[in-house]
Amino acid sequence: MRLVIAKCSVDYAGRLSAHLPLATRLLLLKQDGSLLVHSDGGSYKPLNWMSPPCILTVHEPEAEQAEFGVTEVWRVTHSKTADILVVSIHEVFSEVEHELGEDPGLIKNGVEADLQKLLAEQIELLGEGFTLVRREHMTAIGPVDILARDANGAAVAIEIKRRGDIDGVEQLTRYLTLMNRDPHLAPVTGVFAAQEIKPQARTLAEDRGITCLVLDYEAMRGVDDAHLRLF
Repeated sequence: MRLVIAKCSVDYAGRLSAHLPLATRLLLLKQDGSLLVHSDGGSYKPLNWMSPPCILTVHEPEAEQAEFGVTEVWRVTHSKTADILVVSIHEVFSEVEHELGEDPGLIKNGVEADLQKLLAEQIELLGEGFTLVRREHMTAIGPVDILARDANGAAVAIEIKRRGDIDGVEQLTRYLTLMNRDPHLAPVTGVFAAQEIKPQARTLAEDRGITCLVLDYEAMRGVDDAHLRLF
């Protein structure tokens, strides 16, 4: 990965056109060929970017560009769409390059992983007669946390979050759509389980026929007995 802090302007041409005027920015070039342009704000989202497959070439500025202080020009061309991102470099303040090595991928939040394991071991929290089929049941778009069967033998997909918001409900909805196309599973109902479920997420889940379950992490671990609390 190459990190360059430079005074530059950026122009994008493709399905739409965009221009970033001259300013100091962070240019992030990744091993996969992508280029991201960041400012000192806006959280994680870049101001502009080019996703792979793309090719970066570096050029000398034309005479007119050099007169305005451009020292080099980066042209990033997308290999499939011919979209182009042009970075006009005026001054480089810092440049660092690191070899990050192979990335192991996203590891699920420790609490979420614990909740999944605990709920699989205490599947009766879902209701009387529930049985565990498996954890991490794979679908075409990723694994749903738990696949279980209810007292009638019907399939139930459970998605677990530490804090349940609308995105989690949407994720479970996508899983359910795919799982209900499988004649060996359908009909499949859903349970959205979390330590805390936001009101908007609960409303959306219930509107889609998804059951919400609030999980008491400490009680499930045996550290705290919810029945002995005063409040």
